[in-house]
Amino acid sequence: MKKVKIEYRVPYADTDQMGVVYYGNYLTLFERARNELMRACGYTYRKCEEDGWMLPVIHAEVDYKSPAKYDDLLEITAYVSAMKGVRIEIACEVRRKGEEKLLASGFTRHCFVSTKDFRPIPPPDNLAVIFGIA
Repeated sequence: MKKVKIEYRVPYADTDQMGVVYYGNYLTLFERARNELMRACGYTYRKCEEDGWMLPVIHAEVDYKSPAKYDDLLEITAYVSAMKGVRIEIACEVRRKGEEKLLASGFTRHCFVSTKDFRPIPPPDNLAVIFGIA
């Protein structure tokens, strides 16, 4: 299974009045890591669209364990946790860099759809191999 880790320093703009990362911003962190996972696998979103398909999010879950705060250097790990039919799930884990403690974890579920009509389509045959889950 291919995994990617990215770093992200929390800017003040990402925090709420309590001084912690606003809960909705974790999905943006997931998106950043997912984008880099695809890039590391050699299949960018741009390439997907050129090949006639997209991956809209159809479900998202985040389990918050401990808050991240302004100026924390985060490490976000992303990997494909499931792929079945026209769906794929990409899991993410958020930690402070250099620490084992999990701050948040979750996943986004996507559906492979055609760029022409947004209808579900089967994924490319080689995608499971590209993501290291075959």
